[in-house]
Amino acid sequence: MSTVAQGTVAAADTGVRPQRARRAALRGGIAGNFVDQMHIFLPVTTLGPALPVLAGDSAVVSSVAYVVMATLIGRPVGAMIFGPIADTLGRVRTTRIAIAGTAISTGVIALLPTHQVLGVWTMVLVIALRFLGGVFLAGEYTSAIPLAMEWSRPRQRGLVSGLVMSMSPWAQASVAFVTVGLLLGLGRGEYAAWGWRIPFAVGALASVLMLVYYTRRVVDANNFTPARFRADRPGLRDVLSGRWARSFWQVFSLMTGLWLMTNMAVILMAQRLSTDGHLDSTGVALIMGAAAVVQALVMVASGHLSTVLGRRRLLVLWAAVALVASPPLWLWVTSASSGLLDVGLGVAALQAVTVCAYGPMGAYLTERFPTPVRATAYGTAYSLSIVVPALYPYYLPGLARIAGHQGAPIGLLVLGAALVLVASALGPRLSPSDLDGDVDSVAAGVAR
Repeated sequence: MSTVAQGTVAAADTGVRPQRARRAALRGGIAGNFVDQMHIFLPVTTLGPALPVLAGDSAVVSSVAYVVMATLIGRPVGAMIFGPIADTLGRVRTTRIAIAGTAISTGVIALLPTHQVLGVWTMVLVIALRFLGGVFLAGEYTSAIPLAMEWSRPRQRGLVSGLVMSMSPWAQASVAFVTVGLLLGLGRGEYAAWGWRIPFAVGALASVLMLVYYTRRVVDANNFTPARFRADRPGLRDVLSGRWARSFWQVFSLMTGLWLMTNMAVILMAQRLSTDGHLDSTGVALIMGAAAVVQALVMVASGHLSTVLGRRRLLVLWAAVALVASPPLWLWVTSASSGLLDVGLGVAALQAVTVCAYGPMGAYLTERFPTPVRATAYGTAYSLSIVVPALYPYYLPGLARIAGHQGAPIGLLVLGAALVLVASALGPRLSPSDLDGDVDSVAAGVAR
């Protein structure tokens, strides 16, 4: 039975009309990923100005690194925990568990006492809660995004994927603009004292609202029934080293390249605008926020174009453009002679040719694996591939000694584009005619 037909059965069993259930799942996937990405960007953006109050003046730099690392480690752990649960018990049930955990871990951070009250234990608790948050966040997108793809109509999967994935830059821009607004409205002192708690409280409330939504409106597209974890059931081992290993390591390599380009074009770029471009924190936030809006719009377009052109053709073309265009764009943005408008346009262009290749990823990863291992493979490939690219602060200085201050990030941009190009070329064609079936039909065709 196809995914859509099974979804009709599941929807009928719960008294929900299929069309209504489809819309609910798609809205949940889009809005839910926005909330997820808010939680991811919150500590990176909003905690910075408040770290002297939370960590003490002497531990600001190390605290940032530990908070980021905790979330980084938690995400692949969460994907490997929740992926098999979603493939066994169902996407919706797993999503609800993960949303609840995310709401609690973020909400508790908003209530933590300052360094003056707890000393070093304040940051210990923040780091522990960020690890748990990373675990639950991974569980959320590991189940909710495949669910949205399973409910999508064949010719709309690319567009829906672009809409879902574009929530990351929309969330980045939203968090950046809110932080700037609070800093300007409250002043840095009041913001550090208590204002930083507002975005965390809002993030926790948003997760609670999503939990209510998934509980009342969303059902699984497949007729999942609660089942025990059996020894003979396909799982993570089959994905990493068994029947689906070739597909997994191909998409893992592709995602590694995307994460490399993302870390250079977004995270490192924000740092370089401050250190090399000598922009203040408000200027950096405004430029990165505006570029994120452009990024979101282009990401939706890339998702839809992948259906028009075919997944492999779109990804290969996009990677080829990134390979050629990202080095001069990087040099243009970081040039000392660049004006503010030139910098903003350059950052937007750089992110458009690199990061926006994420547009079709929600659909592409979902289509590569069958239902019994889909969430496991999706979440693990998406999350585990983050680790090496995110460790760039540890190996970029060594590369800079060899390739130079500008040559090192350019080299990583080129490496990322090359990985996407080669990995995409090694993947299935997934032409427009191949995408006419539901995700199970497409996954079955890829396996042949």
